Amino acid sequence: VQFVESGGGLVQPGGSLRLSCAASGFTFSTATITWNRQAPGKEREFVAIISSAGGITQYADSVKGRFTISRDNAKNTGYLQMNSLKPEDTAVYYCKTRLRGMDYWGQGTQVTVSS
Repeated sequence: VQFVESGGGLVQPGGSLRLSCAASGFTFSTATITWNRQAPGKEREFVAIISSAGGITQYADSVKGRFTISRDNAKNTGYLQMNSLKPEDTAVYYCKTRLRGMDYWGQGTQVTVSS
């Protein structure tokens, strides 16, 4: 099982980024995908989750209305569209899935929101 996240970078407050999470090694279309983040000195926290077919999504209150999670099962890729970014969104962003009771994480992609 492998995830490769990309799309992070430095962006000014109010800007946008689109993160991608390319998956391999499992049947992506049957797996729920979660985005999480970890800011410096803080614990990793939930950001958003999407069901296997993409019909059900949930968000942390801190990102609701600004972030959109999606997926393309034909490409084995998940996405996180982040708009109206704030300095407090600065973190390493990870995608994750749970298979047979085990969590599998990507290596993460750094997002820095700063002027």
